[in-house]
Amino acid sequence: MASPKRRLQGLVAATITPMTEHGEINFSVIGQYVDYLVEEQGVKNIFVNGTTGEGLSLSISERCRVAEEWVTRGRNKLDQIVIHVGALSLKESQELAQHAAKIGADGIAVIAPFFLKPWNKDILVNFLKEVAAAAPALPFYYYHIPALTGVKIRAEELLDGIQEKIPTFQGLKFSDTDLLDFGQCVDQNRQRQFAFLFGVDEQLLSALVMGATGAVGSTYNYLGKKTNQMLEAFERKDFSSALNYQEKREAGVDVFQEDPRGAAVNVSWSTASLSREGRASLKGGTSPSRW
Repeated sequence: MASPKRRLQGLVAATITPMTEHGEINFSVIGQYVDYLVEEQGVKNIFVNGTTGEGLSLSISERCRVAEEWVTRGRNKLDQIVIHVGALSLKESQELAQHAAKIGADGIAVIAPFFLKPWNKDILVNFLKEVAAAAPALPFYYYHIPALTGVKIRAEELLDGIQEKIPTFQGLKFSDTDLLDFGQCVDQNRQRQFAFLFGVDEQLLSALVMGATGAVGSTYNYLGKKTNQMLEAFERKDFSSALNYQEKREAGVDVFQEDPRGAAVNVSWSTASLSREGRASLKGGTSPSRW
């Protein structure tokens, strides 16, 4: 895996946690999953145990085992593995952060606690600071997703002076549709070289215009190749092609929502196995005419 000092950028797949039909984690397919992402989707960065991976629905021991398997199977294949370690309990978040450091993860991310919610920036920053301090050698990312946490503290406000409190802070996963807030995050922190990772896949092109340096999302599990083509078109300032790729991406998402054969990777099916049959159905699930 890459040096943790390298800035996280480009596409980051929010990984699904594969389950058996009995609701147990199917660790045996994670190696296949890594190969699939790298070889078929061109995605070499992952975000483990986040919303897509249903991390907050897993036990602490399950989260640790999932993280271990991804790090083990991804070694020398993936560039960066970021582990989401957020929890309602500060001690549990710290335990997960320490574990991520121990197994050799490339970074950690934390969601805002959402039961007894922080009601201002200082309280939230203090929580994040305590978690980051448990893994002082790892880059730290804030996972901003107010629609699910109910924590409405603007990301732009949170970033103001954050590295003075959290020296390991490297950026944020911004999973919100408020492009004004996102744009202000970028505009006011350009000199800090933060990673601005956008988390609303269907708005990625708009976020790139605002200054996103990368993206974390579930659709990059199965539309990573097409999304990389969009990023390449945007980089060379071929905006017409970039828009075309964005529109085709959304058509692909519609196919997976409508066609049950897409269950091999769709996050709403926890039995994802990425077996040979699953890969075949995945390839068949998007008609070439749609691309």
